[in-house]
Amino acid sequence: MKLLKDILFGVGLTAVSGSTNVLMNNLCFDSRNVGLDDVFVAIKGTLMDGHDYIGKAIDAGAIGILCEKMPEQLVNGVTYVEVDNGNRALAIMASNFYGNPSRNLKLVGITGTNGKTTVSSLLYQLFKKAGFKVGLISTIKIMVDEQEYATSHTTPDALTINKHLRLMNEEGVEYCFMEVSSHGIHQKRTEGLVFEGAVFTNLTHDHLDYHKTFAEYRDTKKSLFDNLSKKAFALTNVDDKNGLVMLQNTKARKYTYALRSYADYRAQILENQFDGQLLKINGDELWTKLIGHFNAYNILAIYATADVLGLEKLETLRLLSGLENVDGRFQYYISKDKITAIVDYAHTPDALKNVLETIGTLRTGNENVITVVGCGGDRDKSKRPVMGNIASQMSDRAIFTSDNPRSESPSVIIEEMEVGVEPQNVKKVLSIENRKQAIKTACQMAMAKDIILIAGKGHESYQETKGKRVDFDDFKIVREVLKSMDK
Repeated sequence: MKLLKDILFGVGLTAVSGSTNVLMNNLCFDSRNVGLDDVFVAIKGTLMDGHDYIGKAIDAGAIGILCEKMPEQLVNGVTYVEVDNGNRALAIMASNFYGNPSRNLKLVGITGTNGKTTVSSLLYQLFKKAGFKVGLISTIKIMVDEQEYATSHTTPDALTINKHLRLMNEEGVEYCFMEVSSHGIHQKRTEGLVFEGAVFTNLTHDHLDYHKTFAEYRDTKKSLFDNLSKKAFALTNVDDKNGLVMLQNTKARKYTYALRSYADYRAQILENQFDGQLLKINGDELWTKLIGHFNAYNILAIYATADVLGLEKLETLRLLSGLENVDGRFQYYISKDKITAIVDYAHTPDALKNVLETIGTLRTGNENVITVVGCGGDRDKSKRPVMGNIASQMSDRAIFTSDNPRSESPSVIIEEMEVGVEPQNVKKVLSIENRKQAIKTACQMAMAKDIILIAGKGHESYQETKGKRVDFDDFKIVREVLKSMDK
């Protein structure tokens, strides 16, 4: 058990009722998890307000309540602490509760619209191959050296982050690479963490349903760099027009990377094929299994990060050449009939365009490109017609289908994608609401040497509709369909 006053260290308090010199058992922000002598943090969410569950938490045995507004009636024997921002307070308390674990390893945050998962996951792979004990906090999973844990958010809640960082401390982990989303930053989940450095990949159209304006989205990402210490490093992609913006107010050591601009770390694509690409990075050649110019940026960011962290350059190049692609990121399968199916997480206009451009550089022109794509429900609606336009314009055939409809009607989402299709491309588009049937149809339409792109869900192993999740794996489905056709 720990003293509440110790867990509150660094939290700005506006009012206190009761004693903070009390022993507490656990820290919770979900009233369903509260037990005897726990402290409940009431968080105002987008759908629910934790303040409505304070009574339930006390009934379950909470000894302390942290809130943004004191309840009208206070219960004797319960300590109430009022703060300005419950999310920020929770993050700092979580860090204190688990012994400030980020201070005991080198934590590197990777942020941007696209590339976060690939860069963080491959940095984990690279440093593991270099002989270090490494941690990973990503969209796909959390890794504590060799032990894998499931995750459901790009940036988990503050308790989950610090709990696993503490486990990393216990396992002797030296480096941890962490995806840092704009949602995570805005909701203060990373407050209280000490970052060794931060990496910016790019910034494109996404999450405007949440942030409302692009400027707000950009500035939220920028705040990660603003809060870095002088001892930390800040690495940014200066080919992106927002790259230098990230460095404007940071106190950290500044580094840049680019394919087109002058930068500390530069790369050039010498060859690009389906089985990999040849790059020249700061004068040294590197063959990588990851293809496409977007992966050239990812590889360059990984190389630069490793160099800044002190890995030997030639050893880094050697290890980079052996890295495997991340699940759901340009993951491909070639059937006996020479039909190539590519599964990619591309769920933003820029990511979809990047993948289709990469396919365009690899094709001979004699084959068809068939794109299966949808847009997620309860997310930024403004990108739907844009993605519909890109898919129909850059493909020989496009099939619009469901992604994760969530609470929305799949047919309405598809109709909003269809709005973006230009008149000359209408005949190229087919709409099939059932995603599995859409994938099957694409396979049936394909001839030898054709290319099928299944975009949007990537690594996800589920489909969410009306609050229910069912097993669904794009790669498994397309592989099974093509194998059955081979027979």
